[in-house]
Amino acid sequence: MTQKYSVASLKSNKKFIEIVNNLYDGGDVQKYAGRYSALYKTHASKYGGKVHFFSSPGRIEICGNHTDHNNGKVLAAAVTIDTLACVSLNDENTVNIDSYGFSEIRVKLNDLSQRDDEVNTNGLVKGILKKLKDYGYEIGGFNATTTSDVFKGAGVSSSAAFEVLVAEIVGALFNKGKITKTQKAVASQFAENVYFKKPCGLMDQMAVSLGGISGIDFKDDKNPKVKNVKWNFKELAIFVVNCGGDHSDLTGDYKAIRTDMESVAEFFGQPKLRFVPPKSIYKNIPQIQRDISGRAALRAVHYIEENLRVDAAVAAIAAGDKETFLRQVDASGESSYQLLQNYYTQTDTVQSIPVAVALAKRFGGVRAARVHGGGFAGTMLVFADAEKSGAFYKYMVKIYGVKNVYKLGIRADGAKSVIF
Repeated sequence: MTQKYSVASLKSNKKFIEIVNNLYDGGDVQKYAGRYSALYKTHASKYGGKVHFFSSPGRIEICGNHTDHNNGKVLAAAVTIDTLACVSLNDENTVNIDSYGFSEIRVKLNDLSQRDDEVNTNGLVKGILKKLKDYGYEIGGFNATTTSDVFKGAGVSSSAAFEVLVAEIVGALFNKGKITKTQKAVASQFAENVYFKKPCGLMDQMAVSLGGISGIDFKDDKNPKVKNVKWNFKELAIFVVNCGGDHSDLTGDYKAIRTDMESVAEFFGQPKLRFVPPKSIYKNIPQIQRDISGRAALRAVHYIEENLRVDAAVAAIAAGDKETFLRQVDASGESSYQLLQNYYTQTDTVQSIPVAVALAKRFGGVRAARVHGGGFAGTMLVFADAEKSGAFYKYMVKIYGVKNVYKLGIRADGAKSVIF
């Protein structure tokens, strides 16, 4: 092993210690030195060559539940978990990616066409490369070995972390960092929509690419407006809790949210709710209820009011107004529960999210709790007083297990090259 990447060398490397402080909220240097060193060793044993490291974070959705797919507003943040890559160039005109625990990815750059028999991670990488090439950027061959602690199934977007990582590698190694953060996000979404055939919005990829906390307005979804705000609420601890439930048959439930919202938009002759005046929706709720459904009417009201909550939450963070911020988070959760109706499916008798939120809110020191991500099963987001965070962690672990309770920090940087 090159001495530079040994655990001992990294632990004494001032730049590496600074990276740990910045990317991992001052985490255990020994732990991260071991992680980087082991990744380098694995990569070098197979590929060799001069290496580059890249890191791409997970993300949380703070406010703006199911709004981005209708050109709405969200408040999202990059967090202190990441997909990490060790990368070297090759002259084979091929992208090779080995990820711990997953099948190898091999993409030949002379054929980036979409194939219906390749709706997998190979296709996902092809789609990213195709979109970046269509933008006019250079692409080239590289070998990457990746590892990730962006936990799957907990709504922190392990897929977007991987996608934006690939775009970041291409930007840094072949384009002198000139690919914009929005372009990296859009290329990643394109790959997921077209090559992976998953109709996701753009929130996940934008949050991962931007870093920090961002209020994002998707009215123009090809060029979203972004307002970055600085997180100064150090007295708040952030948790994501995987409270269980089965995601295997929820595609129809997620699709129905979008269908209901777009049916209301179509009622007014528009493709998306963002382009319908809110007053028109409120005025016509009885007819929407009759002609479409009461659920569609409620989901449209959630959409309107959730956009307002995002604006209020962004302003509250910028002003250092913690109490107003927490009220918006709680209100977002209540609206998702009552109007959006994504806390549980009609056939779900376990109701994992409502139970978890109820338990959290009854613990002293919890300041806000709500569904996190798509809903129906999965996770909740919790803000708690930092001084009570240890007790809350133990409380949740007793119920959900140590592998399902995650304390996170806000990460200032999005996907980036890591140089030390």
